[in-house]
Amino acid sequence: MNGLREKSFGIFCCLVLLVASFTFLYLRYVASLVPAHSLPVASEVTSKENLSINLDDTLNFGYVASLVLADSLSVASDVTSEGNLSINLDDTLNFRARKEVETRTSWKAPIIWEGMFDPKLYDQKHIQKKSSVALTVFAVGRYLDAYLKTFLTSAEQHFMLGLQVTYYVFTDQPDKVPHLELGPQRSLKVIQVEKHSRWQDISMMRMKTISDTIESEIRHRCNYVFCLDVDQEFKGRFGSEALGDSVAQIHAGFFKAPQQSLTYDRNPKSKAFMESGDYYYHAAVFGGLCEHVKNLTGHCFLGIMEDKQNDVEALWHDESHLNKYFWLHKPTRLLSPEYCWDQVSNKDNIQVIRLIWAPKHYDTLRTK
Repeated sequence: MNGLREKSFGIFCCLVLLVASFTFLYLRYVASLVPAHSLPVASEVTSKENLSINLDDTLNFGYVASLVLADSLSVASDVTSEGNLSINLDDTLNFRARKEVETRTSWKAPIIWEGMFDPKLYDQKHIQKKSSVALTVFAVGRYLDAYLKTFLTSAEQHFMLGLQVTYYVFTDQPDKVPHLELGPQRSLKVIQVEKHSRWQDISMMRMKTISDTIESEIRHRCNYVFCLDVDQEFKGRFGSEALGDSVAQIHAGFFKAPQQSLTYDRNPKSKAFMESGDYYYHAAVFGGLCEHVKNLTGHCFLGIMEDKQNDVEALWHDESHLNKYFWLHKPTRLLSPEYCWDQVSNKDNIQVIRLIWAPKHYDTLRTK
């Protein structure tokens, strides 16, 4: 009996050794199929962790997007001339950042407010693209002495910093344009224009002048054009976040106003006639790519001239025609009243003032 027990115990031990050997060989085979770096490190797994997870839950669906965004956030000096930021900047806009105001139009164009954009990201992309901007301004008659120096000096401090900027000053007094020390990549060109007898004609005829200058010169030097009134002063960043194909400025005096109070031209005889619209736009600021601004100014000029032939003048002159154009051809980007503030309207929603109206002295500055 004792011999039988000893024999059975020996058989049992042999079987245990056999199973252990096969198990060891199997584990070595499995290990050879799985890369070592993909196996969990013992130090990374505590006794309290549970590894019974669904592996698909570990897939990182945002990995590619995060890599692209991380690359785009690297400093501009790390981006070579051949580099390409494969993102649409407007996809990074935070439309929920300003819940108290409208941040997107019914046709999905962004309305730019403080807090919606990353200024470093926009600047980096436009520096990489070598974006260049023409800034046109008319300083005719007494407006030159009253406003031009302040306008240009403040633009040097706040307008499209880091980009190539060319100021185009249209004036009837070229010799009185102030001399300024301009920053790197910034230049100024003075173009003489006729002084019209009425300020209304000065305002309206600038559309033709801008259109002609885009065709003859600006489009050969710059990608974008911004057209601003001279009786304004930059107070804060007016940067590359404002650049777009076709850019319109929401009028500070009407951005909360009901539709029926918007001062469109209601005269059916005028080419600027509108029964209703989307927003009321301010002609003190508009811009975009050269081709789009040329189309806008050309359209407004033709409407103005047709009205003249019919002995009609739109209610707010070139601004009325500009509103009609943007009603027919929706702008791709709208600037909030931060980009052209009037110092009068309710300031509740204005976190940053970027451009402000200068005090108006129409009684002494304007021709009759």
